[in-house]
Amino acid sequence: MTLPSNPLDYSGKTILVTGGGVGIGRGIAEAFANAGATLIIAEIDADRAADVQAELPDAHVVVCDVLDRATPALLVEKVKAVSGKLDVLVNNVGHFVHALPFDMLGGDQIDEILDVNIGQLLRMTSTMLPMLRAAAPGSSVINVTSIEAYRGIPYCSVYAAAKAGIAGFTKSLALELAPEGIRVNDIAPETTDTPQVALDVMIPPENRANMDKWIPLGRFGTPDDCAGAALYLASPLAAWVTGTAIHVDGGALAAAGWTRTPTGEWTVVPMVTGNGLKIPGR
Repeated sequence: MTLPSNPLDYSGKTILVTGGGVGIGRGIAEAFANAGATLIIAEIDADRAADVQAELPDAHVVVCDVLDRATPALLVEKVKAVSGKLDVLVNNVGHFVHALPFDMLGGDQIDEILDVNIGQLLRMTSTMLPMLRAAAPGSSVINVTSIEAYRGIPYCSVYAAAKAGIAGFTKSLALELAPEGIRVNDIAPETTDTPQVALDVMIPPENRANMDKWIPLGRFGTPDDCAGAALYLASPLAAWVTGTAIHVDGGALAAAGWTRTPTGEWTVVPMVTGNGLKIPGR
């Protein structure tokens, strides 16, 4: 295959980003818009929707809840009205919802965590498949999952199960759709500074002095880090990449618990206290 002169030019491509009004979704939406894409953004919050619409006036922003069973069909109609085709689906929506020990979760809470993180993603992907097939070969699905799909996280066991489920879904669906020229991949970010996981709130002031020692590359993530991965995965540069994940984590997963001390030595011995994960009532 001969690459185009600018493989990151998305002119003529239609992209749907769920949860595109804030955080990682917003960063991904802005990146595709700046690359020339026709952009449809699904956003639940009306104020955030208005804000991203003002920032990206050529985008088509739909105020909707992806958990609503009618929303995927509504978005299909919007995509058809805007361009008649869908080249890339970015399933970005996800949330911890309830950060609690497993034995403190009720059945309704478990169901909510699963639906927010994987249920709606499965429904959205299923509904968009006919449009992705019509744009194939070369269309793709990008699922924004989490580094927690690949390691444990206390008090978020159901969330982690959902994210690990997305990883399995991505691999399996990639095999099913590969003969049709549709690629399916994940972006798995480590802690990223967004309103959903604001670092100023998550990390106590006494620990911020050592933040650059926790991640091998010296910092936590920004939405632009995931946006770069999304631009790559949707492009011809990734034409032979499917069923995999890009760990946008600054090397955290590779470190596997290793951190640097304030004086620069590597250690697996805990050095700090107070990471914001506290058990209510205990």
